[in-house]
Amino acid sequence: MKKHGRADVLVTDNLRSYGAALRDLGALNRQETGRSKNNRAENSHLPFRRRERAMLRFRRMRTLQKFAAVHASVYNHFSQERSLSTRPNFKLNCAAALAEWREPGTA
Repeated sequence: MKKHGRADVLVTDNLRSYGAALRDLGALNRQETGRSKNNRAENSHLPFRRRERAMLRFRRMRTLQKFAAVHASVYNHFSQERSLSTRPNFKLNCAAALAEWREPGTA
């Protein structure tokens, strides 16, 4: 709030901790809660929550880091932006990536 100034309306869900924090800030009367008012904020957290849920499967941080390093290189190699190219170009790029991946001796 210091950086951007005072907000006219603060949209939150119905957690009690928000009320306590807003009371400390003196902004309790500007809080709005509702069933669909907080959708924009909640939907912006979804990619983070998906990554967080995937991390819970690993018992050790080291194994997560190993997996993430390998997964990133494979994903970057095969991930093609389908919407940015025509279907024939997309298929050619996928075939080229797979052929390069199957080449022996490349690391």
